[in-house]
Amino acid sequence: MADRFRLTLAQFNPTLGDLDGNAARAREAWKTGKAAGADMVALPEMFIPGYNPQDLVLRPAFQAAAIETVQRLARECAEGPALGVGGLWLEGAELHNAWFVLKEGRIAAVALKHHLPNYLVFDEMRTFRPGPISGPYAVGPVRLGSPVCEDAWYPDVAETLAETGAEILLVPNGSPYYRDKRDVRLNHMVARVVETGLPLVYLNLVGGQDDQVFDGGSFVLNPGGRLAVQMPVMEEAIAQVDFRRGDNGWQAEEGGRTHIPDAMEQDYHACVLALRDYLAKSGFSKVLLGLSGGVDSAIVAVIAADAVGAENVRCVMLPSEYTSALSLEDAAAVARNLGARLDEVPISGPRAAVTEALAPLFEGLAPDVTEENVQSRLRGLLLMALSNKFGEMLLTTGNKSEVAVGYATIYGDMAGGYNPIKDLYKTRVFDLCRWRNAHHRPWMKGPGGTVIPERVIAKPPSAELAEDQKDSDSLPPYERLDELLEILVDRDGSIEDCVAAGHDRAEAARVEHLVYLSEYKRFQSAPGARLSNRAFWLDRRYPIVNRWRDAARRED
Repeated sequence: MADRFRLTLAQFNPTLGDLDGNAARAREAWKTGKAAGADMVALPEMFIPGYNPQDLVLRPAFQAAAIETVQRLARECAEGPALGVGGLWLEGAELHNAWFVLKEGRIAAVALKHHLPNYLVFDEMRTFRPGPISGPYAVGPVRLGSPVCEDAWYPDVAETLAETGAEILLVPNGSPYYRDKRDVRLNHMVARVVETGLPLVYLNLVGGQDDQVFDGGSFVLNPGGRLAVQMPVMEEAIAQVDFRRGDNGWQAEEGGRTHIPDAMEQDYHACVLALRDYLAKSGFSKVLLGLSGGVDSAIVAVIAADAVGAENVRCVMLPSEYTSALSLEDAAAVARNLGARLDEVPISGPRAAVTEALAPLFEGLAPDVTEENVQSRLRGLLLMALSNKFGEMLLTTGNKSEVAVGYATIYGDMAGGYNPIKDLYKTRVFDLCRWRNAHHRPWMKGPGGTVIPERVIAKPPSAELAEDQKDSDSLPPYERLDELLEILVDRDGSIEDCVAAGHDRAEAARVEHLVYLSEYKRFQSAPGARLSNRAFWLDRRYPIVNRWRDAARRED
């Protein structure tokens, strides 16, 4: 009986809905494994249809095409190693999230996902039916069991597989990133290893899909929970994992252990990967953005340069009489440091025309936020015109603090196709700017060094829509605001929780009111990279019209 087993892990990036393209990538991985003498090649959960497909999987034509693609892939990979890959499967009229083992030209085994996640960004109870716990399957000299993603977050599936003869657990995943999630995954997987006494392979998707970022970071654990192999985060990779059978069963031989970067770097890499894939998978190669001289548009410009190269980034300055000379200088410095194009389109002429057109209707009324919003909407109009004319996707640049409290103009600075910093609070934007100035990595297409001048980071934030305007005129200082938002949004906390943390009750109540009041803006906002497990959109679903407010805000 053979005592060795080679497994090829393909941490690849599928494109949702591109059945033929994803199958071609699976064949590419299979050929690599075949050349390396692998017994089996494995790809992640839902690799053939792509993930997270939402209601697309409810279309009968898509179901049939996805299943036929897997069957055709089995025929094409008949002579060589077994191939494990995720896709769709029908049992009668019930649709399942399935993982297939393809051997000798046919589907040799099917593992149906048993535990369907129905929280945060997941709605699998809406689209799939839970399958029974599948048994182990044989490949060469070993019997493997495959809990599909969520199945490995609970003990029952892995324990059943171990009790029915599985010798290695191979867990295919479509697990999206949020900050510090690796620790959560590792804790669950170590628990499964300790409970079963079996080695475990955790294989994850990588790549961006709408707001979600799949961060890869696949790994292999030996009995006892010892790390044997660690694959990179946020990047495609292939690893050859060799298992040897000894007196105490199968163990993985020590392999490569890629360094895992800190949370700041992973957040930044996620922003870059999310934008790069959103553009590529949508058919765009170039972007533009309004570059104001402020910190938010500066970091978005840098993320864009790192995603697609500075030569594919158009920065546009749209000054008014309220735009300071410093802002013009700072915007020019950012574009120059990146090597990106900078155009200037003053809004004074269009603004005068709008003012003249509205003058009869506004006669006798004092100027207010209406006139400020006209400026923002003119900028949005001009930027969208450039986007339409040149085929460049417009990026919007609002941070999570502003998105939370509605400190943005709908149909104005909110205009755009994607927002790379939508899930970054303002204080983290400052930190990320300084991090990027101090670090450069091979996956960044932009230049290294201090690309964002310190003055851009240090100066008081301002929308520059009125004379001597500062963000702090309308909002609490960002340090306080972000602390309140982390309690109210990220932790679903109450006004009492804010007060207990040392915040003023009235200020907390006002921020809470702004968060609820701004839901209609978020409903119409561009998607953006998800970096936390309380990002605006699928993680947090609130009604637009909502009169409830935390009663604890009221003074006794």
